[in-house]
Amino acid sequence: MGIMSSLLPIASSGLQAAQLRLHGSAHNVANLNTPNFRRQQVDQQAAPPPGGVQAQSSQAQHPGVALEAEAVEQIAAAYAFKANALVLRTADDMAGALLDTRA
Repeated sequence: MGIMSSLLPIASSGLQAAQLRLHGSAHNVANLNTPNFRRQQVDQQAAPPPGGVQAQSSQAQHPGVALEAEAVEQIAAAYAFKANALVLRTADDMAGALLDTRA
């Protein structure tokens, strides 16, 4: 499988993982004052070929939410989302340029 064909599943899985992280963090902030609330966290691991990331939500073992940690999580997830979107856009531009030169 070439580089161009592997970009789509890698970037798509990255977008999905970033979205899951943003959703989980927003849920944590919304429940910040809920007694005995256990925060949602996203566990990620490398996916088998063609690559990318596998992400799934789980609950923390202990109750409590740190607002500053959730702010950092949201910023990091937003940057990850933007980076993966840029990869998809660049791959699309490259494929268009390749088709233009072959036409």
